[in-house]
Amino acid sequence: MEPSKVVHGLWDRMQARDWAGVGELLAPDVVVEWPVSGERIVGREDYVRVNAEYPEGWSVRVLRIVAEGEEVASEVEVPHRTMGVHRVASFWTVRSGRIVAGREYWSELGSDPSPEWRSGLVERL
Repeated sequence: MEPSKVVHGLWDRMQARDWAGVGELLAPDVVVEWPVSGERIVGREDYVRVNAEYPEGWSVRVLRIVAEGEEVASEVEVPHRTMGVHRVASFWTVRSGRIVAGREYWSELGSDPSPEWRSGLVERL
């Protein structure tokens, strides 16, 4: 399977809560880093459990997926009923149809307010 389709499949399976299917797309020794929270998840089982145990009330909307060889970048939006809207920029390495590594930057929309000095130079989203 093409690397971009693997990553698209990952998000589709997460949205469907198909945790066994998510696991099928990951190498057994996958390593995923979350630099914003300073965490590293090692292994397929732990990555699946971290996502499966996340409090319910969320959905996934894929905004874009860009691939270059085995490297795939994805941007998704994850609104949650009580925790707000998150955007996720993820960078994946896919080999032989499985994700072997990832780095995900999770941020909550509006959680990093722009400083006053930029107000005349930017437009609000």
